[in-house]
Amino acid sequence: MRTRVMIGLAAALALAGCGSTPPSTVAASPSAAVPASPSLPSPSVPPPSVPSMAVPPPPSPSPSVSADCVTRTLGKLSPAEQAGQLLMVGISVNAPSGLGDTVRRYHLGGVFLHGRSTHSAGQLRGDIAGLQKRSALPLLISLDQEGGNVQTLKGADFPLLPSAEKLGAGSQAALRDTTRDSARRLAGIGVTVNLAPVADTVPASIGEDNPPIGYWHRQFGSDPARVAADIRTVVPAGQGAGVLSVLKHFPGLGRVRFNTDLSTKAVDATATVNDPYLGPFQAGIAAGSAAVMISSARYPKLDGSAIAAFSRPIVTGLLRERLGFRGLVMSDDLGAAVALDPVPVGQRAVRFVAAGGDMVLTIRPTDAAPMADALIERAAHDAAFRARVTDAARHVLQAKARAGLLRC
Repeated sequence: MRTRVMIGLAAALALAGCGSTPPSTVAASPSAAVPASPSLPSPSVPPPSVPSMAVPPPPSPSPSVSADCVTRTLGKLSPAEQAGQLLMVGISVNAPSGLGDTVRRYHLGGVFLHGRSTHSAGQLRGDIAGLQKRSALPLLISLDQEGGNVQTLKGADFPLLPSAEKLGAGSQAALRDTTRDSARRLAGIGVTVNLAPVADTVPASIGEDNPPIGYWHRQFGSDPARVAADIRTVVPAGQGAGVLSVLKHFPGLGRVRFNTDLSTKAVDATATVNDPYLGPFQAGIAAGSAAVMISSARYPKLDGSAIAAFSRPIVTGLLRERLGFRGLVMSDDLGAAVALDPVPVGQRAVRFVAAGGDMVLTIRPTDAAPMADALIERAAHDAAFRARVTDAARHVLQAKARAGLLRC
């Protein structure tokens, strides 16, 4: 990645954040942003100490035990339960209990907490624990905690974070320490996935003329080699503190001039399989990132017929086969994004999974029913797609095992 969280920014409404939007607007989605604080800390300033609420992450199971647990769990899932594991559905971070019935009814694999909150760590921890109780299998709980304009949790327990651009201009030590401290705070309340880091590179010649990334300074820099170095620091720092990383937005949004949340015109006509801007994604994969998020822009030199989220050449051919990624492949928001308007809601999930994706993200709770139904119906009549659903569900369960959620 709908039930949007609309945030006032001057006189404008905040809309979704991966696409063409006037500089006065920004979105509350997996790429969302809110107005920057005038008092962001300098990246050279050490992060504050971790409060008592930030508990250590659970020990990771051994690979053999984890694989056996995944296989046994997968074998017990019905077709409907497998399909449900492929869905991550959004709900307001301040009212997660409102998704409880949807979690149970559609066997959701994950929940995306969107919006902005200043609630205490204790209150958030209780809300997330309550939501977990509604699910037969533990949920992947995700949010956007990039820093700068994109920070879901704020307040006394979640200090303001510098933007990626500010952190990228500082030392690797400050970047590592800030990332680790933030992840520990998230792990302490039960968040298991941070939809970060942004691995997009925005050319200096484009800068703020790139609406989804550059305008909000969400990139680590304009040199893909420098961005790759920062990604190599961020991924192990965050995951070592107990929160899975998601590299976004593959194969890159740094050169587009429109926002996929607001337009169908987001196109990168430059990207190829040898694009140096793939370097940060390769670095994140090599560093062990648990997940990669696919953009909804078009890349005609990679696939002339489909957006990235629906492109088998991009998801399977480039990401899986050429770059060798074996983890969880997530979509950006496939719910309210304007780039998806021509496609029926249920078919958005089917097309993403058919292309090689594993977990469909939508910030609209009402999308759960048509997406689950479409996945189940297609799998019932298509053996190859049924096998793809099972494969995708395995990737979801593997991510849960890696997060310490799946125990047998």
